[in-house]
Amino acid sequence: MRKRKPKKRIIQPDPRFGDTLVTQFVNNLMLAGKKGTAFKVFYDAMDIVAEKSGEDAHEVFQKALNNIYPQVEVRSKRIGGATFQIPTEIRAARKVSMGMKWLIKYARARSGKGIAEKLSAEILAASKGEGAAVKKKEDTHRMAEANKAFAHFRA
Repeated sequence: MRKRKPKKRIIQPDPRFGDTLVTQFVNNLMLAGKKGTAFKVFYDAMDIVAEKSGEDAHEVFQKALNNIYPQVEVRSKRIGGATFQIPTEIRAARKVSMGMKWLIKYARARSGKGIAEKLSAEILAASKGEGAAVKKKEDTHRMAEANKAFAHFRA
């Protein structure tokens, strides 16, 4: 290991909820460096969530993310000519970024009008423990469970 690790960037909390997690989410949501647009989309989605659920939008968002965070994943490792899928624990920062990316990916893939509508629909579904992003987490866990036999290869 020659190179030193890059410094962790400090993320500023967002203006409405005062949460760094929201800013991180918006950074993932942003396309072509348009952060203002990304914030507008996110806050519009939050308004729709609050309207539809009748609860605090920020809490629904937190709950949705918690339902999406994966605990384990499979990593490919080549051992003696064969490639094994080895289940490994995921560190906290990776869990968060994977969860956010899945939520955004499946929100974009949804049918509906406008990204705010799609995102709010995916957040509401995830907070109830359903939706494509939650399914992705369950599939990931199922893969890890199926390959439990190779866990002793963990490096």
